[in-house]
Amino acid sequence: MSRMSSSSAGDREADTPFDSSKDDCSGLTCTGESSKQDTLICSGSSEIKSRAVVKYSAAPPPTSYAVLQEKTDLKLPPANWLRENPQLGTAGTTVLGSSSKSKPFSSFGMAYEFIDSIGDDVDVVSDSENIKKLLKIPYSKSHVSMAVHRVGRTLLLDELDIQELFRRSSQTGDWTWLKEFYQRLMDQKWQRKKKSKEHWYQKAILSKFLYYSINGDGAAAPVPSDLLEEEEEEEENEPEELRSSWPTTLTTSPTDEDDSAAAKEEGVSVDSQFALGHVLSVPNEQNLPMLFNEGENGQGLRNDFVRNVMWTFEDIHMLVGSNMPIFGGGRYPAVSLRLRDNNKPINILTGIDYWLDNLMCNVPELVMCFHVNGIVQKYEMIKTEDIPHLENSTFSTRVIKDIAQNILSFLKSNCTKEGHTYWLFKASGSDIVKLYDLTTLCEEAEEECQNPFTLPVAVLLYKVATNLMLKARQNRKHYGTIRTLLLNCIKLLDQDKHPQIIASANYMLSELFQLDDPADEDEGESLRAGGSEDSYSDEEREEEEELTEESDENSSYTRSQQHDSKAVAVIRSVVELSVPEKYKSTHQIRPNYSFPVSQDKEERCRHVLSYVLKGLKAIDGTIKKESDLPAADPNTPIPLKYEERSTTGACSSENGISLLLERTGIVREDQKHPTRSGMIPGSWQHRMKLQLFIKAAKAYYILSDAASNLLKYGRALRYIKLSLQCYDAYCCVSGTLHPHVLHFHSQCLSLCGDIQLMLAQNLNNRAAYMEEYNYQTKEDQEILHSLHRESSCQAFNMATDLAMDPEYQLFVSCKCYEAAQELLLCDALKDGATEQLKQVLKRLGNIRNELGVFYMNQAAALQTEKEVKKSVSVVEQEIWKKSFGFFEKGLKDFEAIGDSTNMALLLCNTGRLMRICAQAHCPVFEDLSRGEFSPEEALYYNKAIAYYHRAMKSLSTRESHPAVWDSVNWELSTTYFTLATLLQDYAPLSRKAQEQIEREVTEAMMKSLKYCDLQTESARQPLYQYRAATIHHRLASMYHSCFRNQVGDEHLRKQHRSLAELHYSKAISLFLSLRDAPCELLRTLLERVAFAEFTMAGQSSSAAKLKSLTGALDIMTETRHAFQLIHKELIEEQIEKEEGATESGDMAADDGSGLNIEEVVKLIGVFEPSFSFLLLQVIKILTTIKRKPSSKEEELLKTYKNVYSKLLRAEKNAPLLTRVKFYIELLLHLKAETECNSKES
Repeated sequence: MSRMSSSSAGDREADTPFDSSKDDCSGLTCTGESSKQDTLICSGSSEIKSRAVVKYSAAPPPTSYAVLQEKTDLKLPPANWLRENPQLGTAGTTVLGSSSKSKPFSSFGMAYEFIDSIGDDVDVVSDSENIKKLLKIPYSKSHVSMAVHRVGRTLLLDELDIQELFRRSSQTGDWTWLKEFYQRLMDQKWQRKKKSKEHWYQKAILSKFLYYSINGDGAAAPVPSDLLEEEEEEEENEPEELRSSWPTTLTTSPTDEDDSAAAKEEGVSVDSQFALGHVLSVPNEQNLPMLFNEGENGQGLRNDFVRNVMWTFEDIHMLVGSNMPIFGGGRYPAVSLRLRDNNKPINILTGIDYWLDNLMCNVPELVMCFHVNGIVQKYEMIKTEDIPHLENSTFSTRVIKDIAQNILSFLKSNCTKEGHTYWLFKASGSDIVKLYDLTTLCEEAEEECQNPFTLPVAVLLYKVATNLMLKARQNRKHYGTIRTLLLNCIKLLDQDKHPQIIASANYMLSELFQLDDPADEDEGESLRAGGSEDSYSDEEREEEEELTEESDENSSYTRSQQHDSKAVAVIRSVVELSVPEKYKSTHQIRPNYSFPVSQDKEERCRHVLSYVLKGLKAIDGTIKKESDLPAADPNTPIPLKYEERSTTGACSSENGISLLLERTGIVREDQKHPTRSGMIPGSWQHRMKLQLFIKAAKAYYILSDAASNLLKYGRALRYIKLSLQCYDAYCCVSGTLHPHVLHFHSQCLSLCGDIQLMLAQNLNNRAAYMEEYNYQTKEDQEILHSLHRESSCQAFNMATDLAMDPEYQLFVSCKCYEAAQELLLCDALKDGATEQLKQVLKRLGNIRNELGVFYMNQAAALQTEKEVKKSVSVVEQEIWKKSFGFFEKGLKDFEAIGDSTNMALLLCNTGRLMRICAQAHCPVFEDLSRGEFSPEEALYYNKAIAYYHRAMKSLSTRESHPAVWDSVNWELSTTYFTLATLLQDYAPLSRKAQEQIEREVTEAMMKSLKYCDLQTESARQPLYQYRAATIHHRLASMYHSCFRNQVGDEHLRKQHRSLAELHYSKAISLFLSLRDAPCELLRTLLERVAFAEFTMAGQSSSAAKLKSLTGALDIMTETRHAFQLIHKELIEEQIEKEEGATESGDMAADDGSGLNIEEVVKLIGVFEPSFSFLLLQVIKILTTIKRKPSSKEEELLKTYKNVYSKLLRAEKNAPLLTRVKFYIELLLHLKAETECNSKES
């Protein structure tokens, strides 16, 4: 006889395949497909398809069985009997041999171990004995009682011994409602029959046969009688067939006493501690709570099977647990051993058992050992596909397939609610199969009772959700399923008994709502279509049930109204199960559960916060109540942290930053003492609160950012305050601040700075912002209440108060940015936060610019308040220093990130500050007249010019940023122009010579003219033209004055004369092109006429004088352009006045037209006498000329006399509009006559 090779077993070897791939399979043969994890073998016939993949095996590789000699007496025990053997697993450790009953939680043990397969991939998880019992229902009269649970598309089946449950619970009084229900509706007389001595005899010789088969020497050895008697006595005392494993309560094993004690200390129930030991640990990198330790220290939830097989039977995928011993070796690499009484034929139930066992374990052959009264007779080899055709045991494999499909469809159609415990029951001798919802019956019962399956189901739902959560990082389609699993898990559990699972589940629910980035359209579609087909909401479930009830008229099973009002569904006769596809049509197609995707950030954050709050409540219920917290010591003063704000609203810079960074120490001592609420550092409550606090902080941050984008700055400040309060509580609880937490804190401070800045810039809506800021939802109040259990939540009050002082708000904004910068520069973040540091520096430069502008405007306002200036006040100087200091710091910030554009803007603002300083040094006397241009003014104007030049240099070219370039260019031109104007109008003659001043004015004017961009079309082009015209006019006037006052140096006088003519000409040309400066044009023309008159005064000959006078008259005729523009504006004003009068007189004349009537009248007062004088002088010269005048001269003389005569007779008191019109006519007439004469000549 061959012996089994010695090998030690017991160590689990996951996914170890049977070594049967070399054998050919009968029927439809498939070649073996090997992988590192699974060996795939297909077997079957022309009727059925079966495939088995060994997922796990605790047994060693199959070895040869020992063929017993004929006449071997199996009544005598072998030497190795009742000793543990890896080849038999748990099958041979008792007198009974292999038990046909499984533990009530055996499917959960498998589900926990192969969590990846639960929910979608597998249809059924169960012990092989339960599978066989279901498939034999139409053939067997024995009772069937099974618990059914649904997780996604997977059904978990377990043996449910009702009478054992009643016996166990009779001590506590639970489940009396179920006992009464059972006795009322079921066969009251049905009792289990105690097994006969013959039954125990057959079990004993089977056990001895298996040990003989692995022992191999055939030697019998005496077994201690006390051991045998003890085993038999225990078995007799057990309640019938199901002898094992129904737990009275889910308690820990003796080895777990320490863990249980620790759980009690932390306020966690023993039941909870038991369950939590079986929940999947989650890796750190997945950002899920690491709350549970992997372990199997609980009674009843181990995977105790020798092997687990993924069995595909037709289109049904099952995860099956099996303890059947398998032997192999030689020409029979995989066989199963069976012992049969030669005097008793094999019946159909036994044949189905043998066939299904071999299919599930992928065993191609069966070895049958026949005996008579325990004496071995012979062996017979039977192929698996031949078992259905054995004599007296013939059955149809197609019928078995139909039974399997019908039962699965029946269960899936009716076991629809995840988390509910369903009871599939068939009474002994009955043909009716009923399905009850024990969870619903339990809820309807008046007494309080506990469903023993509740906790294992809830833990399984949690584990499946956790496993999917890891996958969901890559594929968000699982979110709908995860949400349903977690909600059902929470619904099953009592928060007082299982707070840890509930807190963790709520945290994972909050994790489903991604806050970092909004769900785009494609992602939304993925999420909406991502729910499993069996995961749907309560409302959808109710609608589906109604739909199913309405459409059940043609269904093959009946609802509760027809047989049993409490049953969910009933199979009228087991014969129906053999009808092909009898129940297939009853499984309604259910709608996909869609994850609630929302494009609205606030809605998503509110979902997150609601789950965070539920998680915090679950945790707070397990730790000390507020009444238990230690009272404050009345002798210890409470530190007041916020005394740095002065009455003027300013704060010291050092205190401001230190307060904001008080909670940001990177290197902190690990917390060893209990927290304020009594939490123990390192406990699950401690770890969970850390996760929830930071999650709430992020949700409030997103809400604040969204409110800020909507310009709801009061609401935004409230949310960022809540975010920072959550962070404050996190810091109080956490012993170490991780880099990602510090990075998030810098983001919060940066956003807080943004909000305070916007509040300072929007003072008009202060009342609305205050109302938004003070509003608070009940949810926010409850979260804040939970935060206060750990922290005073006042560390960031300075940053989040809504102040009324814009200066203080700007200051707070600056301090927030500075604190954010300090965080990003710390050792933990400086290497990975380069981009965010650039953003913070940009914001910091901007707020410092805002503060600089704020103080600069204050300085400008002080200048308008004072009328008499003797010297610059100390207050003004302090304001200048503040403004200049902020501009300098902001400039360094922008320089650090290479932002040349903003550097140019700050340099431009600094130049403007210098101009304000220059204006402050302007001496003003009591009569409001000002003195000479001072050296201090010149100093600050030159500083301003230097800053503007630096700004231009920073930009390099206009193409880098046209708008900023044009702005700086305009300011530079303006500064030069102002400097030249002040030098010209308030010449410092007491300090400088006239010639030096003239040179400086000319130089400044020409530089200003250099920066007047007359070519580029822009909004400033008319301003540049006006300034250029003004510069030319002023230069012309200056050279005109020099020409008049210059005595002696004839060369210099000629130079001044030519320069005056040049600049007058350019000024007139530019004023003409503007067409909106008639007064300036008229003044320039009149000055040029005066210049011509002065030139004529120095001439002696009549011909020269006549030429000068004629030229002056030509210039005078050009004034018609100015008068035409004046006439046009006067007409427009008159029309506006008339329209205003017709519209009830509420609209006054528009004084913004730019026409200065007083100036016009003054200029006309100069124009008339000058025009009359020129005409008179020309007439005199032409009449007194000695030679005979030419016909041209006679015509001109006639024209001049005519115009002069009309001018003298003009009405002096006529309206201005009439007079202007009269002048236009005269000038046009004069122009026309002179042009006509010039053409004739």
